[in-house]
Amino acid sequence: MAEHTSSNIMIEAAPGEVMSVISDFDRYPEWTGEVKEAEVLAKDDRGRAEQVRLVLDAGAIKDDHTLAYTWTGENEVSWTLVKSQMLRSLDGTYRLTPADGGARTEVTYQLTVDVKIPMLGMIKRKAEKVIIDRALAGLKKRVESGARA
Repeated sequence: MAEHTSSNIMIEAAPGEVMSVISDFDRYPEWTGEVKEAEVLAKDDRGRAEQVRLVLDAGAIKDDHTLAYTWTGENEVSWTLVKSQMLRSLDGTYRLTPADGGARTEVTYQLTVDVKIPMLGMIKRKAEKVIIDRALAGLKKRVESGARA
């Protein structure tokens, strides 16, 4: 099994508010930094994204890839790579845990990335950690600023 990187953050909002921002892919370019374009290609019968095309510009890594999303209940979403120019695999999960009676949310972000170019495992884990930390900080700022879907 591939190694993964995981991190947590506490957000001052209910899980539904957090998931509303996570699931609004069209607005990712407004708050994620690295995502320059996002396009929902397919939705499930509940209107949630099943496939999303993302154009990334993370400095040294520029990529156009498609992810498949799986929604588990109301508080978890996972994704896996469908196709990419630079990545061999990209698997991740956002898991939301209500705190303080549902007024706050602990968000756990888990990520596994494998690139097509050779890279030491230690460097890959460091890159995953940077991606996760930036994503969680951006998510927290977006949710707590009141900029909702």
